[in-house]
Amino acid sequence: MGFSAFRELWARRNTAGGSKYDIVLLVRPSKQNKRLFAPFERDAGIKSDGSRVVKGEGLKIVWGDATNYADVVEVVTGADWILCPMAFIAPAADHNPEMSKAVNITAIQYVIDAIHEIGGQNHIKFVYVGSVAETGDRLQSIHMGRVGDPLKPSIFDFYATCKIRGERAVIESGLKYWVSLRETYIAIPNSMSLMDPILFHQPLDTCIELNTSSDAGRALVNCLDIPAASDFWRRVYNMGGGPSCRVVFIEYMERMMNLLGLGDYRKVVERRWFALRNFHCQYFEDSWILNEYIHNWRETLEDHYRQVLDNRPISLRLAAGLARIPGLRKMVQVIGRRKMKNMASGKDGTLWWYDSRNERRISAFYGSFAKYETIDDWDGPDMPSLRPSWNRLNHGYNETKAVLDLTDLKDAASYRGGRLLSSAWTGDMYEKLRWACAVGHEFEGSPYLVLKAGHWCPDCLPPPWNYGEEARRNPFFAQVWYPNHDREESNSYPEDCYRDMIDLDP
Repeated sequence: MGFSAFRELWARRNTAGGSKYDIVLLVRPSKQNKRLFAPFERDAGIKSDGSRVVKGEGLKIVWGDATNYADVVEVVTGADWILCPMAFIAPAADHNPEMSKAVNITAIQYVIDAIHEIGGQNHIKFVYVGSVAETGDRLQSIHMGRVGDPLKPSIFDFYATCKIRGERAVIESGLKYWVSLRETYIAIPNSMSLMDPILFHQPLDTCIELNTSSDAGRALVNCLDIPAASDFWRRVYNMGGGPSCRVVFIEYMERMMNLLGLGDYRKVVERRWFALRNFHCQYFEDSWILNEYIHNWRETLEDHYRQVLDNRPISLRLAAGLARIPGLRKMVQVIGRRKMKNMASGKDGTLWWYDSRNERRISAFYGSFAKYETIDDWDGPDMPSLRPSWNRLNHGYNETKAVLDLTDLKDAASYRGGRLLSSAWTGDMYEKLRWACAVGHEFEGSPYLVLKAGHWCPDCLPPPWNYGEEARRNPFFAQVWYPNHDREESNSYPEDCYRDMIDLDP
């Protein structure tokens, strides 16, 4: 998303009749990044000499690290806009939670602190990119969501817990101009990027409203066209490609298998390799709102499929050609099945969890070993509905009111199993008030944070994960828990539960 946004900025910087931007980048000095940006350095007249900071015509690059505060101050100083798609995501984040915390929480706080340090809190416009992972799995009847729904980072998803904390810091930053764009799955043309055991963490009935990488980058840059006086600012948005980019995962997999030359997916993968719950993604009821501001709906699901087809490596083009020959199709599928099974059998794979008797992972993603073992074949009667009806979630207050009062805040707190502790409120949605959750944790937060963005008690936010208990005491949260969890499930996972895969790293 970041490089796509940069290319969009680069194309616009000297266009006739367009705006000219002075671009400042914070980029890690890896060999890959050095090669990637070398042509742009040359175009800007930069002679790269290994310096930490290099400048040219309309381009400044800070070769540094967002977890280094001095580097953040360097790029923030003099800025009018900050576009921040930075993230350290899964599956890499699953194996390095400390880096996930450093990039997704600490570095975001550094950006906020740097803005305040240079006195830019009243004019710098900060565009933060959140994640659909913040709301966790939304299957069957709750597969259509909107901003303000409960936040439910999936069990073991340390990355999602970090993105929630990063977004909370932005909302409560005290900046005059900020926005959080909760980005969906970005479908890139490189189909081989999907070849990871995390592929099998997704339930077959996962509803995905994807975004192409070019649309995601262009949307980020389109935020520059939003004037300061717009009501766009100080809000959270769901960012997806709209109805033309919606697909159910099993249908997406079927199409991708055909594009990759593997043909019938049922001959390549087994149904029980795919989890029954505990991933993320959903359709967005309200992604149209963001599109009204930044016009990010341009490419469709079919555009993405064409991009995948055009960007296939030679090996996949060859496999697709062989698969057209009846006598060789079975051979291609046998090879494909072997590779897929090896992925599912890897230490991050669902088959590995089952074979190694990893009770916590099987419980979180399947419910139990027994439920895993009773999963039928592809034509079995237990296949989930791919077109279920959906229910809009209750946010716990009267959303039809143009102006809220103290009663609405009390109602919302009660519906979350807690209380509003503040006895007075000016009506400012960004005024920090005092609240208490069901177990008595007291915390500070604005009405916007709680009522409009779905955040609640930071002390109850995982890890550890105690969602069964949380659902019993919090009716707001229960709406997103019980649709695919039995009420008698304990669903308690200790603070370090996500380290089980890390401990297997060589």
